[in-house]
Amino acid sequence: MRIVIAEDLALLRDGLARLLRDNDFDVVAEVADADALVHAVLRERPDLAIVDIRLPPTFRDEGLRAALELRVSAPETAILVLSQYVEHTYAAELLAGAGQAGGIGYLLKDRVMDVADFVDAVRRVGDGGTALDPEVVAQLLGRRRASAVDDLTPREREVLELMAEGRSNGGIAEELVLTTGAVEKHVTSIFHKLRLAPSDSDHRRVLAVLAYLSG
Repeated sequence: MRIVIAEDLALLRDGLARLLRDNDFDVVAEVADADALVHAVLRERPDLAIVDIRLPPTFRDEGLRAALELRVSAPETAILVLSQYVEHTYAAELLAGAGQAGGIGYLLKDRVMDVADFVDAVRRVGDGGTALDPEVVAQLLGRRRASAVDDLTPREREVLELMAEGRSNGGIAEELVLTTGAVEKHVTSIFHKLRLAPSDSDHRRVLAVLAYLSG
């Protein structure tokens, strides 16, 4: 898998590149600002771009803006954004385009410290799937004003959170120590309560959940 990294902090940028190369990823470009990111992606056409939301010169949302631009100009490139904090507006804006081609992810930078989980998220997004930080999911759920979320049982909320992170039924079953059949029943109930069309595709069902959470 070919990857471009956009991170202004040289130490973190180098650390990410080394971590990824140690796990058999091909880092084809390392850049420090949004303009360089766009140029690198259009030149290299990587499978995935890992992007810090806040990049020079203002360190506000340059990385996000570049990511949204690339969703249009290079839709085949998956986007995994990294952020120091949960930024609700940015998360919602990014997820609003989640139905487009290519994977999408939003992780807090602290998650990089858990190498196995981070590598798994990189592979999942690069393969066209989704990866949403558990803290982002929890806060989006907390901010969602629709009463339908309140109708979910505690177990259904756990399943929903893991589903929004991009976990498959098998992965959810393993995490919650349930059978796959039990998870499937919870998923069916969740879709019914949230009035979302069910799907056999893990990616499509996650996108439906993300659209609901960011709506």
